Amino acid sequence: MTYIDRLGQRAKVANRDLAKLGTQEKNTILRAVAQALVHQTDFILTENRKDLAQADENGISAVMVDRLTLTPDRIEGMAEGVRQVSDLADPIGQVVRGYTNLDGLKIVQKRVPLGVIAMIFESRPNVSVDAFSLAFKTSNAIILRGGRDAINSNKALVEVIRQALSSHHINPDVVQLVEDTSHAVAEELMQAIDHVDLLIPRGGARLIETVKAKAKVPIIETGVGNCHIYVDEFADLDMATEIVINAKTQRPSVCNAAESLVVHEGIAEQFLPALETAVAKVQAVEFRADEKALALMTSAKPASAEDFATEYNDYIMSVNVVSSLDEAIEWVNRYTTHHSEAIVTRDIGRAERFQDEVDAAAVYVNASTRFTDGFVFGLGAEIGISTQKMHARGPMGLEALTSTKFYINGTGQTRQ
Repeated sequence: MTYIDRLGQRAKVANRDLAKLGTQEKNTILRAVAQALVHQTDFILTENRKDLAQADENGISAVMVDRLTLTPDRIEGMAEGVRQVSDLADPIGQVVRGYTNLDGLKIVQKRVPLGVIAMIFESRPNVSVDAFSLAFKTSNAIILRGGRDAINSNKALVEVIRQALSSHHINPDVVQLVEDTSHAVAEELMQAIDHVDLLIPRGGARLIETVKAKAKVPIIETGVGNCHIYVDEFADLDMATEIVINAKTQRPSVCNAAESLVVHEGIAEQFLPALETAVAKVQAVEFRADEKALALMTSAKPASAEDFATEYNDYIMSVNVVSSLDEAIEWVNRYTTHHSEAIVTRDIGRAERFQDEVDAAAVYVNASTRFTDGFVFGLGAEIGISTQKMHARGPMGLEALTSTKFYINGTGQTRQ
């Protein structure tokens, strides 16, 4: 029996135990987990420092270290996220529809757990806690496989959660961590069709493409964010400047940060030099520009074709100048990763066209792409942001971790 087989079998058993818990019991346990995380802050930070000490050796950039770093405030934030999940309505058992058919059968469709969820993710140890809380609230067992760069942090967080579960007489195997971070074991998890009902990869383009190519279990594609901001010829340029600065510089390492700027040629000459000056006062950003933009900017570098398709996760931004709204929409749809896109304009008709015709999970008018987040959307913690169209799209909260089941009651009917 392989390592993943053992984890998978234990997850299946734990999942059956978890199905017996009611909403109030689950909420009580989630609040206990939140309390345990705060109580064990010093232990978690000690383990996190081990990962930070190895960041250079693991090739982690300075910007990406931000995603890896835990602080007392961030641990409290994780705990608050768990508390918020405990306060959310439990979708399990929710009646989607109910009716009596022509044969007199009473048919009810209810929400049920998916079963065993696996998640492969990178860098951000808080994902362990978010993923557990959402899976637990929806009565799913979860197997977590984080990256080598955060192994000590993830082990600490999962240990704290499992101890809290055990202290409340809950099978701790409802959450398990794959401690072997080798690629071979990750691929085994991707192909564990006897144990895993759904796999969610959460990370960069390389991880997502690897999972898509090698997984045999069903997957939900998440996370890669080459997010665009299009500054229209009818934009409020002061507003556009603030939005670009926020979307690019507030936290560049996350998937909803803007990576690409598209500007209408009618305002490019006025907007781009002013934007360069304004951005420089906040944070040094390297702009990689097409020929038209390059002629208008003082410190931009020539962009390659690859730059326009890159999720940088850094203080770098591509710039492209277009001659029409049609060209802007075509450009965005060509390079989008279907995550979050934005238009800045005072023309409501153009705004509506952009929202209707751009193919992304979230499309903004006059707002930063940084808002694509489960908490902000009122969904509580999210297990990821789906960039595909089947089953779930956008921030994935509780309902995205459920399936449905038909309950049929009869009085002796037989089909003729």
